[in-house]
Amino acid sequence: MDLALVMKVAGVGMIVTVCCQVLSKAGREEQATLVSLAGIVLVLMLLVGELGTLFDTVRRVFGI
Repeated sequence: MDLALVMKVAGVGMIVTVCCQVLSKAGREEQATLVSLAGIVLVLMLLVGELGTLFDTVRRVFGI
């Protein structure tokens, strides 16, 4: 796994956390929930390529 990918995921996490805290303090809990859900989807999209590589490696190792 690449260090740049880890930094991207950490950056998204920090931005989502700050946005959720600001929205929660402003009384916008519904929007905070949507922001956190969007953050999860964004991180999953970043990790899709790495998961494909992981599955290919597992297939090669076990000869599936």
